[in-house]
Amino acid sequence: MIYNGSVKRSPKPAGSPLKKQRDCKIDPTAKIMDFTNLYECEVGAGVFVGPFVEIQRGARVGPRTRISSHSFLCEGVTVGSDCFVGHGVMFTNDLYDVPLPNGAYNMKKTSVGNFVRIGSNATLLPVKVGDHAIIGAGAVVTKDVPAGAVVAGVPARVLRKRDLSKISQA
Repeated sequence: MIYNGSVKRSPKPAGSPLKKQRDCKIDPTAKIMDFTNLYECEVGAGVFVGPFVEIQRGARVGPRTRISSHSFLCEGVTVGSDCFVGHGVMFTNDLYDVPLPNGAYNMKKTSVGNFVRIGSNATLLPVKVGDHAIIGAGAVVTKDVPAGAVVAGVPARVLRKRDLSKISQA
């Protein structure tokens, strides 16, 4: 409690204004920290969403995935189950293509597989990331990442491939 003279005030009013959530499907076991902005998205069971994260319309986060602070998941992003998204990871959905004749926006999609690890401050353009891939911190991912690949750099390049037969799914 915060004391203001002789009046006791709760640090967060009911229905905290510190979390902005609108029209989301959020599993009751998900933990959403304060200072987040989620709208029209889906968040699965056991997910953790850190502070200062934005998840936009149509984005989906699979079960048991952890989204660290200051990350941005825009429209068209799907993150699989059991993933780790480091601090300050940015997803994009636009390649600055020529506008459509009617002026409409040409959104591109990003799909991240299961058991993927994405290092802090990585930027992912619209790509597909295979299961069990590892993306190094600060990488700029401009092309699809195969399952089990370890990528890093600007632009990200495959450094090696993991032996998927030795990786446990549990």
